[in-house]
Amino acid sequence: MADTMTAPATMAIQVTVNGSNRGGNVEPRTLLVHYLRDHLNLTGTHVGCDTSQCGACVVHLDGESVKSCTVLAVQANGSEITTIEGLAKDGDYHPVQQGFWEMHGLQCGYCTPGMIMASVSLLQRNPNPTEDEIRHGLEGNLCRCTGYQNIVKAVQYAAGQIGRDAGAADAPLPHDAHRPIHHDGTTPHDPASVDDWEDELAGESDES
Repeated sequence: MADTMTAPATMAIQVTVNGSNRGGNVEPRTLLVHYLRDHLNLTGTHVGCDTSQCGACVVHLDGESVKSCTVLAVQANGSEITTIEGLAKDGDYHPVQQGFWEMHGLQCGYCTPGMIMASVSLLQRNPNPTEDEIRHGLEGNLCRCTGYQNIVKAVQYAAGQIGRDAGAADAPLPHDAHRPIHHDGTTPHDPASVDDWEDELAGESDES
C-alpha cells in the first residue's frame, strides 16, 4: 500500500513581538508558548504545568496578560505580544523587575517571568493596589518556593517606584521595604544583567 501520510498543514502568521515584526508558518495546533520558545527562541516564557494553572507562561497579548499555553499561535495572528525579554527598555529594568530584585521576590526563578508579567498587568490596571488586591491579582500564578510574601513586597515596591516616576513625589514604599540581606550580612548590588539574578540570588531563602 502506498504511503498516504502527508506533512501536517501549516498556516502563515505575522505578529509583533517585543516591537519587532515576526512571522512564519506554524501548525494550527501550535500553542503560542511553543511558538515563542521554539520558533522565536524567546525562552524566558516558561512552560510549567501545561494545564493553564501555574502562570509561568504569562505574556501580554495586545496589552492583556494571557497564559500562552492556552492560546494557539494562529489566534495571535496580527497581534502585539510582549514577553519578559521585552520589558527592559534601553538597558533599564522595568520597575517590577527591579522590585523583584530589591525585595528578593524569587528563589528558584521558574515562576518569575510569568509572575512579573502578571504583576506588570496588575499595576497597569491598578497603580496603587492593596496587599489583598495584589494577592488576588496574582492568584493565577503559582510559586512553590517563596511563600509569596516577598513577591507582594516586590509589587508594592514597584508601585511606589512607578508612582514617583509619574510625579507623585510622596508615593510611599511599603513600610518594611528595604534591601534584602544575605545570610553572610551583605546586600545585593544593583543588577547589571539578567545573569546577575542567578549569580546573586541562587540558593537564597525568602527570608530577608
